[in-house]
Amino acid sequence: MLKLSVNYFAKPGRREEFLRRVVEEGILTAIRREEGCLRYDYYLSCQNEDEILLLEQWDTDEHQRIHMEQEHMKRLRVIKDECIAETKLNRD
Repeated sequence: MLKLSVNYFAKPGRREEFLRRVVEEGILTAIRREEGCLRYDYYLSCQNEDEILLLEQWDTDEHQRIHMEQEHMKRLRVIKDECIAETKLNRD
């Protein structure tokens, strides 16, 4: 099993836009339906209005690798480029 935690730091004032677009464009639903996806949840910081925590859990590294190649992930990258200033990835 693969567990990842990702800290996103949104560009000032863009956190809500990022989350709204991920949901409205169907990206979150598509990811959660992927084979091998056990968890894909966003959490908001109470202390930093621009921070988002993403917790991911996958059956295998291969499932997560395939996930990164999906068409909806290309759309997510565009949204991240527009709304996110910094990303920190941690493998648990």
